[in-house]
Amino acid sequence: MEKLIAPSVLAADFGNLQRDVEMVNESKADWFHIDIMDGVFVPNISFGMPVLKSISTHAKKTIDVHLMIVDPDRYINTFADLGADILTVHYEACTHLHRTVQAIKAAGMKAGVALNPHTPIAVLEDIIADLDLVCIMSVNPGFGGQSFIENTYKKVNQLKHLIEFSNASTLIEIDGGVTDKNANQLIEAGADVLVAGSFVFKSEDPIATIENLKTIVN
Repeated sequence: MEKLIAPSVLAADFGNLQRDVEMVNESKADWFHIDIMDGVFVPNISFGMPVLKSISTHAKKTIDVHLMIVDPDRYINTFADLGADILTVHYEACTHLHRTVQAIKAAGMKAGVALNPHTPIAVLEDIIADLDLVCIMSVNPGFGGQSFIENTYKKVNQLKHLIEFSNASTLIEIDGGVTDKNANQLIEAGADVLVAGSFVFKSEDPIATIENLKTIVN
């Protein structure tokens, strides 16, 4: 299967958001990765529904929404209405994770679960077959531009084994500190989707940077 690149809009220039969304449309990127932060679950606030609505108006590719918020169940249908194709919630934020995953699917979206760096893969054993995606946080969630956590490779490998053992078709997504220096090693460990924020949007030529990443992982 082709490996996917998902630029993280959190690192875009919010003063030129439409320009940056159209850049991603024109690039070889596969998805838009949208981080929604509430300042409670993580120590930062990103943007909310009006900005996502604006992005989805212009986006021509899959919209991958990553909720870093408490009580995400309250907003599942809202994000479906705003155009999310994939909705990822944090394991650490969901008391009844199976119910949440089923609600996401019932709303017509693909369901993802994100794991913080300290959370072991084993917590997903009983739900992995229900998941379309698992997002492994390779930095602590809340801020862009952080350094990659090396233990991520081991977690990706463990997750890949769990997916294969369970005969699941779950995609493995990596979020945080992805660059051209670690992209190939992440794919070799079993990753399917790489989220890249600062590395893409802060580069001199984002379209060329995306194309280079795409070439590396395929």
